[in-house]
Amino acid sequence: MAHHEHGPIASDAEEYDFRRLQERWLPVWDELQPFATSDSDDKRPRKYVLDMFPYPSGDLHMGHAEAYALGDIIARYWRLQGFNVLHPIGWDSFGLPAEGAAIKRGIDPREWTYDNIAQQRSSMRRYATSFDWDRVIHTSDPEYYRWNQWLFLKLYEKGLAYRKASWVNWCPFDQTVLANEQVIDGRCERCDNIVVKKKLTQWYFKITDYADRLLDDLNQLEGKWPSKVIAMQRNWIGRSTGADVDFVIEGHDEKVTVFTTRPDTLFGATFMVVAPDSDLASQLAAESTPEVQAAFAEYLAQVQKSTEIERQDTTRPKTGVPLGRYAINPVNGERLPVWAADYVLADYGHGAVMAVPAHDQRDLDFARAFDLPIKVVVDVTASITGAIPVITPEMLENADAVRDLSSLDPAVTGEALTGDGRMINSGPLDGLSKQNAIRRVIELLEGAGTGRAAKTYRLRDWLISRQRYWGTPIPILHTEDGREIPIAESELPVRLPDSRGLDLQPKGTSPLGAADEWVNTTAPDGTPARRDPDTMDTFVDSSWYFLRFLSPNDDTKAFDVKEAEKWAPVDQYVGGVTHAILHLLYARFITKVLFDLGYVTFTEPFTALLNQGMVLMDGSAMSKSRGNLVRLSDQLDEFGVDAVRLTMAFAGPPEDDIDWADVSPAGSAKFLARAWRLANDVQLAGETASGEGELALRRQTHRLLADAPGLVESFKFNVLVARLMELVNAVRKTIDQGAGAADPAVREATEAVAILLSMFAPYAAEDMWAKLGYQPGVAMQTLPKPDGRLLIEESVTAIVQVDGKVRDRLEVSPQVDAGELEALARASAAVVRAIGEREIVNVIVRAPRVVNIATKG
Repeated sequence: MAHHEHGPIASDAEEYDFRRLQERWLPVWDELQPFATSDSDDKRPRKYVLDMFPYPSGDLHMGHAEAYALGDIIARYWRLQGFNVLHPIGWDSFGLPAEGAAIKRGIDPREWTYDNIAQQRSSMRRYATSFDWDRVIHTSDPEYYRWNQWLFLKLYEKGLAYRKASWVNWCPFDQTVLANEQVIDGRCERCDNIVVKKKLTQWYFKITDYADRLLDDLNQLEGKWPSKVIAMQRNWIGRSTGADVDFVIEGHDEKVTVFTTRPDTLFGATFMVVAPDSDLASQLAAESTPEVQAAFAEYLAQVQKSTEIERQDTTRPKTGVPLGRYAINPVNGERLPVWAADYVLADYGHGAVMAVPAHDQRDLDFARAFDLPIKVVVDVTASITGAIPVITPEMLENADAVRDLSSLDPAVTGEALTGDGRMINSGPLDGLSKQNAIRRVIELLEGAGTGRAAKTYRLRDWLISRQRYWGTPIPILHTEDGREIPIAESELPVRLPDSRGLDLQPKGTSPLGAADEWVNTTAPDGTPARRDPDTMDTFVDSSWYFLRFLSPNDDTKAFDVKEAEKWAPVDQYVGGVTHAILHLLYARFITKVLFDLGYVTFTEPFTALLNQGMVLMDGSAMSKSRGNLVRLSDQLDEFGVDAVRLTMAFAGPPEDDIDWADVSPAGSAKFLARAWRLANDVQLAGETASGEGELALRRQTHRLLADAPGLVESFKFNVLVARLMELVNAVRKTIDQGAGAADPAVREATEAVAILLSMFAPYAAEDMWAKLGYQPGVAMQTLPKPDGRLLIEESVTAIVQVDGKVRDRLEVSPQVDAGELEALARASAAVVRAIGEREIVNVIVRAPRVVNIATKG
């Protein structure tokens, strides 16, 4: 029996019992703190592994179990590879769920939040996640959100934080605004209620200033982030190139700029459409007749009841009202009637479009609905090399003469001509191809001072104001004369007032506005002022938290720049794909701002990203209402932490969903018992025999040690678990066939199993390590290097097939050449019998593994 500083390990009288193992090793780890990050004098190479931090909405659930098992495998692997690993944890603890729960229960959001944090922290400790518990952060601590406010002030100084009145996404249920990214299919991403539009004055971060960099820098992440996430971000940023074209509207003082990706079709514009909820539409209606004003007001009220998703639905009937105004086409002087229509959005381009119905389906549908002109300016029947345009208005009018061409008339077919071709009916552009026509018309516009090359984006500035209590107060004062005064950094944090006495019920305005003693204050010059009553979007908290982990207890700065140079960016980030746009986009933006301000030396926060799938039950997301909820605590009580963690790793590729009905934590528990008994057998065998031991087992052990790094680094955790199972079976077979547990190869393989298993099943691995006679800390060992001599195969099995059927298996040298292998195959008695009198017509040799012989007759 081996004795240890932390008590003796039992021998054969003890059976595998996960409860006893958990009780035995958890206090030992608490005492040793093996995962505390080493200080700056540590010369080992560094790795920063980070899991997306949780929201404290109750105890850990099955989704947490998967995510933190996967992140922990990676962190533990890099420690086994000799790295100094930073693996911290914290809580994203501001936000609506805590506020809603507090309102429902009549308690302070703090109480609800920190009780849940305590519960989750206890469960994470039990789950044996290898976190550095000295670096914990809670975003709802003043010590944290002080630096949110500092960050806000830095953006404000740089002109990247601003306040404006505009139409915003409004959740009637949560009674707060939402960023565009928080609206999913027209619904609030949190409560799933329909989102409406409301005009409010709000704070924004100017993320659009970084649109090109956010898009172009995705190239740095190719092959390191899931391609799906990169595509989602590219589509969300949505860069379009084209031209800004200036139109004059009769009787309107200011020019109206329209962005178009097809300036080549300007000669085909027959009307203009403006978004009904844009300032321009309101101005044009106000300058028109009373009849137009009344019709517009009625239409605007109708539009405001629709979601953006509904407005962009191409199958909806087109609606709109004329504004009684005309725009002048800058390329030909034609008067274009101006309409307000809901298929144009206020925040796309400049909120107005030139309508070219012959070549845009939405414009065509609108023109046909309201009997507006349709003018063809692209001959889609002409090849790019053709010299003469085919379609003219006269030809289209004469359907009898040109019957085959009239069938293309959009006014007749209802289908826009969206293909490429050559320009017609376009004056100086006639005969040009699309790209040449775009270049030429931009030259003409720039020469006349009526347009210029331009880009536009789907991305909109990040709306960060929230009309709720439980968030970071915005550090701005407002004076009676309308001035905005940033609060001095020395006065941070602006702390949230006590919630007692405040009505936290959602009602459209921030509860902080009613906290008179808090909101009413004085400006630095002594004049009366009010604190901004809104709080920040919680995605501000998570946009930089990975940097706070580098110096979480430093009260003098948001993060230590020198520590950032050592540790950041994050080497491996693990979390759900649900944050593919929201959190990841905002974190990338803030990182680039901090780079520009000189605080960091990198432009992307997360070098590599792993997205885990969902944990389902019977094919559906788990929920109480479906009756398919599986509680993590129940699974841990029944099968143990190690079995649940191992099951998560073994279920399949990490990015795939796991259906808990299809996996077997009970099977994982049985395997762990078999592995654990190997160490028990070695312990009972006493002194190891001399020599190297069973050669075949040594080869299998060293092949696994050679393959393990590649399997982990390619996230093939399930394959590595399967290989571990094979090795455990091989060790058991070696023992049972007479070699015994004293065989040196058995001890070597069992030690390898313990070290590799520590990534997946920490309790069982630690106990195995102790039974093998070592001090606690298997997770801090170095993964043994494989012996190259044992990786060279003495022989391989070559399969010989005749007409697709396996006829023999030959043991050959790995170095056998194709000619020698073919000769051996032809000489095989089994192959000779299979061929018989038939003629060999083809032989394919893939040395040293396969010979395929084809015959006829």
